[in-house]
Amino acid sequence: MKRTFFLALALVCNLLLTAGAMAQGEAFGPVRTAIRSSSSRDLAQYFAPTVELGFDGDKQSYSATQAEFVMRDFFAKHSPASFDFIHYGGSNEGTPYAVGKYTGKDGAYRMFVKMKQAGGTLKIATIDFTKE
Repeated sequence: MKRTFFLALALVCNLLLTAGAMAQGEAFGPVRTAIRSSSSRDLAQYFAPTVELGFDGDKQSYSATQAEFVMRDFFAKHSPASFDFIHYGGSNEGTPYAVGKYTGKDGAYRMFVKMKQAGGTLKIATIDFTKE
């Protein structure tokens, strides 16, 4: 009886974790599409009012409009050959994040994207590129 209870409990926990990971992945779907197409305009639709952008440790905060221009410049210099998120997670406070691999014409980058609630929806608060 105890064994059946623990197996059922483990199954329910696994289903809840899988559903949470799928929901986080769905939140990042349009972001993935914008990055793959190197569209700073499409990506900017998901920016919070202030966005922190980091490139190899050099981090700065920008308004959403400024961040769009910075990302446009980055995509022009490092157009993506491939991109995909490889891990989704969330902080204890419920802040979703994703880690991806961005391969450009000049090399590969690890990419970290963190979202936050802004205006009742999830918006990008941080994008960080680290060259591999």
